[in-house]
Amino acid sequence: MAHYAIVVDLDRCIGCHGCEIACKNENNIALGEYWNKVVERGPFGEYPDLEMYFLPTMCQQCQDAPCVNVCPTGASYRDADGMVLVDKEKCIGCKYCMMACPYGVRSWNKAQRVVEKCTLCNHLTSAGELPACVKNCCGKARFYGDLDDPNSDVSKELAAAAPDAIHYMPDAGNGPLSAYILSPKFGEWRADDLTQTTNLYVTTEGSVD
Repeated sequence: MAHYAIVVDLDRCIGCHGCEIACKNENNIALGEYWNKVVERGPFGEYPDLEMYFLPTMCQQCQDAPCVNVCPTGASYRDADGMVLVDKEKCIGCKYCMMACPYGVRSWNKAQRVVEKCTLCNHLTSAGELPACVKNCCGKARFYGDLDDPNSDVSKELAAAAPDAIHYMPDAGNGPLSAYILSPKFGEWRADDLTQTTNLYVTTEGSVD
């Protein structure tokens, strides 16, 4: 099974929020809801020794996805390509998956009364295109591909990065696959507080505060 994911180079991310807008426009996401959200980290330190960076957050395509494990209807599932998705026809709106997600990156579609999440723009990638967030990143900071394919964009970026510059969201046994590149000269990786209950990722009317 393939392992498709997003890799974000934070050394290049300028915090323009273009990925947020591209995602919302491409997927017709409701006002106030996000499948991809850019979080400001910092500033940290004391002047003049300050550091700050921008952290785009989205589904981490977990290897052992808690959202899939707790779904009582099979609405949250992993497809043949290994992507974690939501079948809206099976979703009963119980929000168990929202509570189970360690990163709070699922959103509630109030009109349809179903849970939604990043699909890695599978309607585009199945046609050979890139996800909207990757395609529209003006800083060329986002990459998409199969982590198991050494010739994919994501694998090449990770191979080129220094080992101490590669980071992942906190792992609670779920095995997040999406990776972040942040060189020590640009900032210290700080993500331990960005877990489910923070809602720094997605704050919505339908979130489980």
